[in-house]
Amino acid sequence: MEKGVVVELIRGSNNWAKVVEEIVKLEKKTFPKHESLAQTFDGELRKRNAGLLYVNVDGETVGYVMYSWPSSLSASITKLAVKENCRRQGHGEALLRAAIDKCRSRKVHRVSLHVDPTRTAAVNLYKKFGFQVDCLVKSYYSADRDAYRMYLDFDDSI
Repeated sequence: MEKGVVVELIRGSNNWAKVVEEIVKLEKKTFPKHESLAQTFDGELRKRNAGLLYVNVDGETVGYVMYSWPSSLSASITKLAVKENCRRQGHGEALLRAAIDKCRSRKVHRVSLHVDPTRTAAVNLYKKFGFQVDCLVKSYYSADRDAYRMYLDFDDSI
């Protein structure tokens, strides 16, 4: 396994354009077109209460996580993706841990997310960190694709 470094993407940093370009490519490969933020990525990152962390391995972006904290009570993990050939190497865990820590530092009480129940590896990763299934949201992604709404409360978690 190549050791990756989790880095926070800072607007205006020297590597901004390169990292965003790599993330947009990963976004397009990972998510169906109607779920991809590739077209609105810059706008998502301009939001005041949003953040992005990415894993850098030898100068290459191999994964990222987007999160937001719309209120003082809750935060959301909106995207988490790792390049297919870099999966099962701990990068997703490192990103999720870092995003949870960022959300926790905002003093929110709960982090929530949505995940396709057929993405077993993702569901298991979230459960490993203490996320619980709240409910199944019918037709969340499309007419024939549902999602689990999952949550992690900080008062009884990792």
